[in-house]
Amino acid sequence: MVKALVITPVKNSIETTLETAEAIKASSVPVEHKIYNDFSTEETKVQLDENSSVHGYKVVHLEDITDSPSPNYKLVLQIAQKEAIEQGLPLLVVESDVTVEHHTIEKMLDFLEKHTDAGLIGAITVGYDKKVNFPYLKFKEVKAPVIDTNRSLSFCCTLFSPKFLQRYDFMSLDDAKDWYDTFMSKKSVELGFKNYVLMDTPVLHKPHGSRPWKQLKYKNPLKYYFLKFWKGMDKI
Repeated sequence: MVKALVITPVKNSIETTLETAEAIKASSVPVEHKIYNDFSTEETKVQLDENSSVHGYKVVHLEDITDSPSPNYKLVLQIAQKEAIEQGLPLLVVESDVTVEHHTIEKMLDFLEKHTDAGLIGAITVGYDKKVNFPYLKFKEVKAPVIDTNRSLSFCCTLFSPKFLQRYDFMSLDDAKDWYDTFMSKKSVELGFKNYVLMDTPVLHKPHGSRPWKQLKYKNPLKYYFLKFWKGMDKI
């Protein structure tokens, strides 16, 4: 019996995407995994289709649904919310630069069952060295196994509780934004829920693997901030 609806928005980055999918398929609990292809190249599209049965996911090509150019994170969240509510399942976002461990999803679901006040539950992100990395560097000194926080969670690997899905309609998301991590974190608290980060449930994060242009922040910061502010990319 499926325990959660897992979604992965994808824009190219096929290698990390398939690593993500392989890890989700190997999870200790059964889930439904959907990959949303957000106007990737034709080569990526073909590989996503060819590997769907191997890695156990369903692929949705957003070009079949909308003419809106990438990024279409809002649309993906809206579709996924509707499906999760219809199936009575929690919604888990696992981005295409994240690799979960065998028991990651099971641990997150167990935590949800025991914490009925949860709105969002995030798994802490680490690098190959097992140390906390971006975007959770703000918690790198925390020793507790779990954090109850009012600070923003990232969607790298984040579970939306069914109660939160029922309370907030994603159709209300701001069209002017590209990403909704900060907004959703605040909305959850505003609605009376608690947001948790599971420090004892690490997932491997390869920063910006799903959005390679953001590597410019470290390699060519002038070009990065030009794209961010002048071109209006990465609006949060």
